[in-house]
Amino acid sequence: MTDFDSIDALLASARQEVPLPPAEERRTLREGLSLSRTQVAGALGVSPSTVGGWEAGRDPSGEVREKYAYFLQGARAKLDSRSEESAATAPDVPEEDDSGTEGAAPEPDPQPEPDDVGTLASPQPCVLCGNPAHHQVAGFPQHLDPADCTAAWPSAHAPAPAPAPAPAPAPVKVVPVGRRVQTAASDTPDLIGQAVAQALEKHGGDVDAATAALLKRAIPDAMILLDETRKGARYDIIGHPWIPDILRKKTSKGADEIWEARPKWTRPELPPGRHEITALDVNGAYLSALKTHLPIGQLEHSTGFEHDRRRAGVHLITPPAWDHEDVLPNPIGNRDEPGPLWVTEPTLRLLLRLAGPKYGLCEAPEIHESYTSGATENLLEKFRIALKDARDTAIADGDDVTLEYVKAMYSKFVSTMGESTYNRELFRPDWMHLIRSQAFANLWMKAFKAHDEGLTVVRAMGTDELHVIGDWHSVFPEGRGVTEVKVKDVYTVGRDIDPAAAGDSDETGE
Repeated sequence: MTDFDSIDALLASARQEVPLPPAEERRTLREGLSLSRTQVAGALGVSPSTVGGWEAGRDPSGEVREKYAYFLQGARAKLDSRSEESAATAPDVPEEDDSGTEGAAPEPDPQPEPDDVGTLASPQPCVLCGNPAHHQVAGFPQHLDPADCTAAWPSAHAPAPAPAPAPAPAPVKVVPVGRRVQTAASDTPDLIGQAVAQALEKHGGDVDAATAALLKRAIPDAMILLDETRKGARYDIIGHPWIPDILRKKTSKGADEIWEARPKWTRPELPPGRHEITALDVNGAYLSALKTHLPIGQLEHSTGFEHDRRRAGVHLITPPAWDHEDVLPNPIGNRDEPGPLWVTEPTLRLLLRLAGPKYGLCEAPEIHESYTSGATENLLEKFRIALKDARDTAIADGDDVTLEYVKAMYSKFVSTMGESTYNRELFRPDWMHLIRSQAFANLWMKAFKAHDEGLTVVRAMGTDELHVIGDWHSVFPEGRGVTEVKVKDVYTVGRDIDPAAAGDSDETGE
């Protein structure tokens, strides 16, 4: 195929995007048919939050755009048809004649033709009163004599039956969130438990098969859980906002320009002697990091040196010098190139914290420009609590199926919200970077806590690995909970000091 043939083929395959009505009309069309977002989302194979984003102004693309346009066109046609039917069946309003007297009263509705009335082979409940009826009118079981329809038309003198008492509403459980309260996560349907039970039943109790099936559906199930936990929330999640170029991959397998500050640090020297080192594993690092300041809306550009704690996003900074590499990792991770770099909100806040009077470990970073939006720590809080509660219950019950399923839900949720073909519901690479960086910042603070409590910090790796020398039990609680740590490995480095050699050294020194 020649170059021109390739171009012709490309042009032939190009399609003009199907036009969509304005955003405000999309919601009107859906609500006009008394359809919920969940119903529309199920028909189109997306999540309810995605439909909400379309109704807020975001446009879908590709095949799903064509499906959505088809739905909207059909909804408009159906509503127009209903309007025409209503106009055709509406009673004529009598007009006044020239003399000022009203026209003749409209004729009463004609009685059903004999063909509309039939005898039933066996009595059926009347559509009006529910009592047995022997006839049908226009296909519906009904009493021909209104006197027989006693339940539907009580006597004017007969006392109306007392309505059955309504069941008492269940109390709403709430939890404190800042100055407010919000619905407790326990009020969310147990979607995780239901999914696990169905998988085990489908695979005849085969744990391995059920686990494999659950891992495959972890991403869409996480999005469904997110939608459920966001019901009644104060803020709407925008799934596909405009994203600046710094947050877009430069190549299909490349990276964007955001530096996540991933630590990969090893202490350069240890004191002489033999040391027992404990490698600690931090539990649920990404799960804990879901509680971070996330931008609610579309990122907006700004310049200047001031940091607004009410907003969150990514920032171009010149990081400060770090003079503690011999005992603690650099808060911005392993970076050899000097000069400005784009960092996330958690990294910037960590640097500002360490530059403050409480720590005084470095100078404040210099902020050049930012992309931020109004932020909150509670955007994913009910989602996080639902996952945490399921994880805690699974550990307590020894339920490995649920445990692996929950791990896959929150880890894949974080890793696929960027430019991923596995999650088309949420495109927030800014959130992905912020959550990851929050996990790194949390690990750094654990390293600092160990150092501050007298332990020797030997290594800090990724989001969940910390190697220390000393009585770590006095600093960190041991266990499998998200606020605890567990031992990954214990090993020794160095050699015992020979007392004789040490004595000779002392004599020589004298």
